[in-house]
Amino acid sequence: MVKHAWIASIWRRFPLKSGQRWLNIMLFAVPLAVVLWILHAPPLYLFFTAALGIVPLAGILGESTGALAQRTGPSIGGVLNATLGNSTELIIAIFAVQAGHIGVVKASLSGSIIGNLLLVLGLSIVAGGTRRDVLRFSRADASMNSTMLMIAVAALVMPAIFALSSFGDLAYHHSPRLEQLSLWASGILILLYLANLFFIFKARPQAAPAPAKSRHGQPGMKQAIISLSLATALTALLSEILVSAIEPVTRSLGMTELFIGVIIVALVGNAAEHSTAVIMAMQDEMDLAISVAAGSSTQIALFVAPVLVFLSIALGHPMTLLFNGFEIAGIFLSVLIVAMISSDGETHWMEGAELLALYAILAVAFYFVPD
Repeated sequence: MVKHAWIASIWRRFPLKSGQRWLNIMLFAVPLAVVLWILHAPPLYLFFTAALGIVPLAGILGESTGALAQRTGPSIGGVLNATLGNSTELIIAIFAVQAGHIGVVKASLSGSIIGNLLLVLGLSIVAGGTRRDVLRFSRADASMNSTMLMIAVAALVMPAIFALSSFGDLAYHHSPRLEQLSLWASGILILLYLANLFFIFKARPQAAPAPAKSRHGQPGMKQAIISLSLATALTALLSEILVSAIEPVTRSLGMTELFIGVIIVALVGNAAEHSTAVIMAMQDEMDLAISVAAGSSTQIALFVAPVLVFLSIALGHPMTLLFNGFEIAGIFLSVLIVAMISSDGETHWMEGAELLALYAILAVAFYFVPD
């Protein structure tokens, strides 16, 4: 049992699932990051301890959201999952936008989409495929996610084409017309996302909210709210520490902000989710594993990214949907290969290995891309 009272409080109020107990051990990184921050430790230590601390907090946020969703009925619960499912990425991105790290924000968004589709789904298929020759899942759900993601790709391609045709340069981010195009595209994506939620709610049979919880089962409403509040506050604190260390860390490690955002920051916000999808796949719950991976990417592309475009204006650092060519290519290739693999409603471990291979190729490419 953890010794720090406030960590133990989170543990008791909302323990993570048995397959994710390792995340509780990583909670020790939370107070360590705060202490190092107070002591003005080197940025490299701050960055990595904050990153490690955010990983289990992301797991608690996800579990707390799921518990609230179970107790509020399918409609409200679905909205909670839909809006808070990627709250970790959103919190980190808000602090990064506030600090003016727009490139890191865009990179983390594209990295989350790519990572969920290739790394998470690839690991899930390989893990599940080691126990079964063929893994089956719903073709309809996989097809809907692929279609939604392809529309999101179109929303990213249009600003790039506009920038190339108008200015001949993908690095041109400050045209008023480009900002207006991004706002309109973001509004349309949010409307499409809301329409998708409405479609899912109408198609899914309604059930009564879960009863209040017994002492030894899952936590009740009050416990879930407390855990959600604590985890959100701590995630915000660690996100501020993480973002403040990005610039010196990129200089000291010789990495670009693009690589830091696409690979490292994206992995930090999704690590807990990764383990959930892999565990589901190992239990032959491929529909749930794909829902975690592809559904999370859909939410980031159609909801989180557009919301950040609007929030960035309020924060004084306007962000457009103009991503660089490598990010667009990476997202497009990820969506394309997942659509190809999921088209027949079944898969096997070799296809998971193919997804992981593409992720590795893209990671190497992002490492060598200059700022």
